[in-house]
Amino acid sequence: MESKLIEKSINGDVASFELLIQKYRQYVYNITYRMMGNSHDADDMAQEALIKAFKAIHQFKGDSQFSTWLYRIAMNTCKDELRKRKEATLPLDERIDTMTEADRAQTDPLLIYEQKELQAKVQGALDRLSADGKEVIILRDILGYSYEEIGRILEVPIGTVRSRINRNRIMLKDILKAEA
Repeated sequence: MESKLIEKSINGDVASFELLIQKYRQYVYNITYRMMGNSHDADDMAQEALIKAFKAIHQFKGDSQFSTWLYRIAMNTCKDELRKRKEATLPLDERIDTMTEADRAQTDPLLIYEQKELQAKVQGALDRLSADGKEVIILRDILGYSYEEIGRILEVPIGTVRSRINRNRIMLKDILKAEA
C-alpha cells in the first residue's frame, strides 16, 4: 500500500501524499521536537519538513525506506534553522512557556516539576552537543535505530557511527555531571 501511495505521490497525486504523510506526521514531529527542544519550533519545523518532502517527492528513488528519506529531510530542516539562528537552545523559561497541554495534564505538581526539570537538563545537554553528535544520540538512544540503520541514514560506516555515539554519550554524561 505504501509503495502505491509513494508512486501516486511522485506522479503528482496530492491526496495520496496526504494519506502517506498521515502515517509519518508524529514521527517527523518527534524528530523535530528532539532537535529544536520545544513544541512551537518543532511544529514549525515538522510542517516545513513535510512541505519540503512534498516538493521533493519526485526525487525519492526507493533506494532507502521512505521513513529514512523523510528523516533526512526533517533533520536537515532543523539543522538549517539552527544554523540560521546561530544558537541551538532556548532559555528554560521559554521552554516551559511552550509546553503542550498534554505535558501539563499530569496531576502531581511535584512530579511535573521534577520531570520538566530533568527533561530541560537533558535537552540542554543535548543542545550543547554538535549537530552531528545530537543526531546520533537521537537516532540511537531516543528513536532506537540500530547501528546499521544509522549508518544507512547518515551514509557513514558503522565504525563511524559507533565512535560518534560513544564519544557523544561520554560528552553528554560529562555535561550532565557538571550541571549536577
